[in-house]
Amino acid sequence: MTEEAKTSEPQAHPAVSVMGPGDGETIVLGTTRMRILEDGSHTGHRLAIAESVLAPHTQGPPQHRHARHDEGFYILSGSVRFTVGDEDYDAATGTLVMVPPGTPHTFANMTDQPAVMLSTFTPDLYVQYFRDLQEVLAGGRPLTPRANIDAMSRYATEPATDLD
Repeated sequence: MTEEAKTSEPQAHPAVSVMGPGDGETIVLGTTRMRILEDGSHTGHRLAIAESVLAPHTQGPPQHRHARHDEGFYILSGSVRFTVGDEDYDAATGTLVMVPPGTPHTFANMTDQPAVMLSTFTPDLYVQYFRDLQEVLAGGRPLTPRANIDAMSRYATEPATDLD
């Protein structure tokens, strides 16, 4: 051990973040309810995590691609259909889907039962997008395709229009 290490003050450790079952910020977007479990504020903005409940027959966002973040989806219950480019994948409970930057994707609950998934955003860039959409709805404005595209563009995301 160096002399410097012996005499320096102990390093403060970041506080552990604990989110209980009823805790977290709730964002409601149509038939989808999100609970933000980590918005990046406890991870140095390296990671955000959200739990989403998709009502039966919920269509997801338009197919899109992220330029600067990975997105992960772990299916906690139900089944979620992921469309990646022109291929569909039905992800049942216990399935993990990882979407790297630049990959066109969307998802939907095509079933008669709710689906619950845990989503990760690395880095946390995309959490504010969901807050922005909720703000549009709370302001009494419709969530038009243009409003959605405008919000996406603020977070290094664009529609995958070349696949339509």
